[in-house]
Parts: sequence; structure tokens; C-alpha cells
Amino acid sequence: MSTLKIAIQKSGRLNEDSIQILKDCGISINNGIDQLKAEASNFPLEVLYLRNSDIPQYLIDGVVDLAIVGDNLLVEKGKGIEVVQKLGFSKCKVSVAVPKTFEYNSVQDLAGLRIATSYPNTVNEYFSKFGLSVDIHQISGSVEIAPNIGLADAIVDIVSSGSTLFKNNLKEVEVILKSEAVLAVSPKVSPEIQKHIDTLKFRIQAVLRARNSKYILMNVPNDKIDAVGKILPVLRSLTVLPLAQEGWSSVHSVIDKDTFWDVIDQLKEVGAEGILVCPIEKMVL
Repeated sequence: MSTLKIAIQKSGRLNEDSIQILKDCGISINNGIDQLKAEASNFPLEVLYLRNSDIPQYLIDGVVDLAIVGDNLLVEKGKGIEVVQKLGFSKCKVSVAVPKTFEYNSVQDLAGLRIATSYPNTVNEYFSKFGLSVDIHQISGSVEIAPNIGLADAIVDIVSSGSTLFKNNLKEVEVILKSEAVLAVSPKVSPEIQKHIDTLKFRIQAVLRARNSKYILMNVPNDKIDAVGKILPVLRSLTVLPLAQEGWSSVHSVIDKDTFWDVIDQLKEVGAEGILVCPIEKMVL
């Protein structure tokens, strides 16, 4: 049987979340400290721990079949690589930042400036949309220090919380793109490997649905069940079970965690009582 090869970042912000989502998919990975390759014991999968910046080329060359990678890196180095699933974690922005003392009004103020970045292709593409040219200084690591040492007038880098910019007396002035972790596939996968990819994608989607949803059950007067049904974004229809107390039923459904409190308030207004909310481990449709 062929083995699906998946690349993940060997260290850094993506590593732990990537391993966790595979484990949540029921895949047991036998990895030790500082291992660069590990096999799953219960799924035809081999994990390669690679430098983040190398992953797009490994996909293009077909060395790996699949990767969990930030889509900002695919924009920079992996044009044409297919994204089969957004994963919802490791969210960040690729932004332009300037010294706090810089008087900024519009992107036109950046024309001709020296910009330090690890994303030269992304920067060129962005400024070309405005018909502007900039002087790119490509560096890796510690980009935010460049204006302080006179290497550049501005930077383009990943921004998460903004604390690093603040510590280096910089301010964010333009967002070039928003990024998150994605599941990306090589253009050179075989039909047999594609079957493994489809199976893994199915499991990941079940995990992501569960992460974004909550199971809810409540006691509802029978004459209010229709009103509750209009509030709840049910999968197919409400589950309704009669209670021992006449005229009441237990109503079960699933709600989106992002709208949880708004939904709860509406349910209370129409007469729902004893509302319980539980996490969902997996959600298979």
C-alpha cells in the first residue's frame, strides 16, 4: 500500500496545531524528539518535519503529497498549488509597518522607500497594483529591526498580535493579505494517494465542524417548539423528546459557537429553560 507523505513545519507556531489536528483525526504519530520523519501507526501516513520556507517547493516537486502550511507562504512561493481545506488556526496578516514617527496618509507615501521583507514576491505584486515601485531588501528573521538600524524605511512582515511591532516602535499601516493554516496538495499525486487525501480531508472536516459547533439541549413548552426551531440553525430538523411533565419536551440541536450567546438570549426569550451546552468531539455529515 502506498503511503501519504505530509509536510508540516518542524518548529514554530504551526507545528503544535498541525500535530494536534492529525491526532484529532484519530491518527497516531510515533514521533520522538528532533525526529525529521515519523510514521503513523494506524493510517498510511508519513510526516516530514521541514523548514517552513521549503515546504512549497517540496509540494511543487512532488516530494511530499500534502502539507499543512500558512497560505501566506503559498502566495509567496507556491503559486498554482491547490488548497483543499482552510484549517482555521495560525491566523495572521502580512502587513506594511513604518516607524511610529512616519506621517502616513495613503499607500502612495510608500513609493520609492526601502522595504525590508522576507516576502519579496508578495511585496512586488502588491505595490504593482498601485503602479508604485519600492526598493526591496530581502532578509530573513528579525525583519522588524531593519528601520531601527537604518537598513530600511519600512517593513513587510507577518503580524499576529502586533506586540513585536510595538516593541520596535513600528505601526501597521497597510494589510497586504490575511493568512491562516491550510491543507495544500501537490500537483503530482497519484490516484491511489488521492484516495488517502480524500479520507484525511473527510476526517479533518469532521474535526473542524466539531470545533466550530456546540451541542445544545433544553426544555421547551410544546407550544414554543416551532419558535425555537426558527432560532436554531439545525442540521436537518430538531430532535424533540417528550418529558415526564406534560406539555414539555426536551429539544436538542447544534449551534455555531460564534453566535452562541445571541442564540441563547433568543431561546430564553421564547421560553426555553434548563439550557445545557456541550462540546462536540467529531461531527460527521
